Order: sequence, then structure tokens, then C-alpha cells
Amino acid sequence: MPVPLLLEFTPAAADLPPGVDLRTILVDIAADRVSAPADVTPQLERVVKQARDHGIDLSIVVVGQNPPMEGDLRDLASAVGATQQGTVLVLSPDTVGTFSDTLARVRLEQAEDPAKYQHGATVHQAQAFVDTLTAPPAPDWTALTITLVAGTAAAAGGLYLFKSRRARRAAPTA
Repeated sequence: MPVPLLLEFTPAAADLPPGVDLRTILVDIAADRVSAPADVTPQLERVVKQARDHGIDLSIVVVGQNPPMEGDLRDLASAVGATQQGTVLVLSPDTVGTFSDTLARVRLEQAEDPAKYQHGATVHQAQAFVDTLTAPPAPDWTALTITLVAGTAAAAGGLYLFKSRRARRAAPTA
């Protein structure tokens, strides 16, 4: 039996990753802003403190396995963020999900990229995320480009005026 065309192109709804208990995560987050295995919790608490020193109110959640859909991690981060203020970072072995009520989505996604595909090195993932967020901002390439183009146009216009005046002076008078 053929599948109706409308159902074939309907996106699947994202959900929380399998085996995740939101209540347990919220209790852990309330205690020390970290919900992770005990062996990495102290290192992640240091990363949270470093972020806080830079003005970022960060919470970190670690899930043990990659979800079927990467969007599940963002949904989990949003669910945690609904009860916690600030920025929530959810880490799985190879992907990350984020939520923030203070930072722009574009900044979050730029910080997600270096944290992905670390094969379970959760402390490294979290540190890469925070390092990217706290790095000095990149130059404004649009403003730099406009300035260079305007400077080039001004130089070309000045050169044209200079050459046209010189040509008028050098022209023979009759």
C-alpha cells in the first residue's frame, strides 16, 4: 500500500532522548548546575564556574548515549531551561544540544560546533563550548569590507580628479 505523499514529507517530532528522566536531571541541576556521572562532575563543575566568571549562567547535562535525532538534545535542553534560567548545555558522546534565555541562537550554534564529535570526552566538549562563548568576538567583517570598498572608491575618485586636472594643465592652448 503506498504511503500518502503528505505523510512522507512530514518531519518527525523531536522528543527527549530515550532513557532520560527529566525529574532526576532537574534535581541534579538544582544542586550544583551539573547532571553527569560522578567521575566527571567535579571537572564539569569547574567548567560551570569558569563560565559563571565570564557572566554566563551555565548548566550542564550529560546523557550516556547519542539520541536517534540530534534535535532530542535541544528538546532536553529546552525542557531543563524551562525551569532553570541561563544557558543549558546537553552533551552526548558525539552531539550537543543547547538552550539559552540570554544568548543568541547563532552564538550557541557557533559554540556547539567545536564541542561535537568528541567521542564521549564530556569535559573537553564542555570546555570547548565555554571557550568559544568566552573568546573575544571576531571582527565585524561587514564593516571592514564596507570600509575597504569605500576607501578604494575614494582613492579611485581622487586619482581621477588628480589626473583630469593634470591633463587640463598639460593641454596646449590655442
